[in-house]
Amino acid sequence: MTIANKRRKMNESGNVKHKLEINLHSSAPLNEEGLVNRKLPEELILRIFSYLDIVSLCRCAQVCRTWNILALDGSNWQNVDLFQFQKDIKASVVENLAKRCGGFLKKLSLRGCESVQDGALDTFARKCNFIEELNLEKCKRLSDSTCESLGLHCKRLRVLNLDCISGITERGLKSISDGCPNLEWLNISWCNHISDEDRALQSLSLGCQLLKDLEVSGCSLLTDSGFHALAKNCHDLERMDLEDCSLITDQTASHLATGCRNLIELSLSHCELITDEGIRSLAQGLSAQEKLNVLELDNCPLITDQALESLQECRTLKRIELYDCQQVTRSGIRRFKQNLPTVMVHAYFAPATPPVHQRRNQHRYCRCCVII
Repeated sequence: MTIANKRRKMNESGNVKHKLEINLHSSAPLNEEGLVNRKLPEELILRIFSYLDIVSLCRCAQVCRTWNILALDGSNWQNVDLFQFQKDIKASVVENLAKRCGGFLKKLSLRGCESVQDGALDTFARKCNFIEELNLEKCKRLSDSTCESLGLHCKRLRVLNLDCISGITERGLKSISDGCPNLEWLNISWCNHISDEDRALQSLSLGCQLLKDLEVSGCSLLTDSGFHALAKNCHDLERMDLEDCSLITDQTASHLATGCRNLIELSLSHCELITDEGIRSLAQGLSAQEKLNVLELDNCPLITDQALESLQECRTLKRIELYDCQQVTRSGIRRFKQNLPTVMVHAYFAPATPPVHQRRNQHRYCRCCVII
C-alpha cells in the first residue's frame, strides 16, 4: 500500500468528533443512491437509525444523501450526550443541533464542554422548548444569562445540572425558580458565588416545590434560613447533599426533620457545626425513622457516640458514613451495630501515634572506628 493510500485510509477512518461537527452543518453528501435505499422504505431505515448512538449516526450520515437526511432527522436526536466530544464542541455545534432537533430534543448533556458560552445556550433555549433534562456540568463559561434563557423558554425542565459553574449566582437561580416550576432535580454544587443572603434557596422554595433531589455541596455561604424555607415548602425532597455547607447548624437538621418527611439520603459531611443535638432532632423525625437509608456525617468533629444512640431508632437505615468523626469510638459503633446489625458503617480510626521514647546517649561514631 502506498503512502498516499495509507493516508487516505487514515482520513476515512479519522476522528468522529470532527465528523460530528461537519454533519451538523452539512445537509447532504455525496454518493449515489444505493440498492438498499430502493429496497427499503425510508420509514424502516429511520426506525433502524433510531437504535444507533451519535457516533454511528454520524457515520451513516456520510454514506449518501438519503442516509444523511434520515440520520440527522430530529427524531433520532431526542437524547444527546456530547461528553466524549467535549473538547471539540463549539457554539456553532450547539446552535445547529438546536435548529435541527429543537422540536424533538428532550435530554442533552454538555458536561465538560468548556467552550460553550451563554449565546449558544440562548439559541438552544429558544429552539428546544421541549427539553426536560439538561446537564451543563463544568461548562465554566456560562453565567446567569443562561439561567435567564432557560427560565424564559424551557418550562418543561425537570432535571438541571449546573455543577461547578462559578458564574451562577442567586440572580440566575431566581430565573430558574420563576420559569421552571416542574424542576425535580437540581445540582448547584460548587457554585460558590451564591451569597449568604439565602435568596437563592428562598426562591427555589417558592418556585420549585416539586423538588425531589437537591445538591448544594460546596456552597459554603448558605445558612440555616435558606434551608428553613426549603423545608417549609418543598415537602417532596428525597435526597439532599449539603456537604461543605459549613455555616449550617443544628437548626437545619431540625427543620429538615419536621418539613422533609420523605428524605431517603442526606449528606451533612464537613458541616462542622452539626452536633449530637442536631442528629437527635433528625432521628426523631418521621422521615428518619421510616424512610432514611443513607446518612453521611464525614468530618463532623462535634459528633459523638451519643449521636449513634439517637440513630438507633432509624430502622430503615442502610449506610452511615463516619470518616474522621474523631469523637466517635469503636465501642460506640459496636453498640450501634448490636441494635442495627444490617447497617453498613463506614468509619476510619487513625492508628495510634507511637509513644516518644527518649533516646539514650549514644556514641555518634561507628563502633568499628577508633578515634585518635
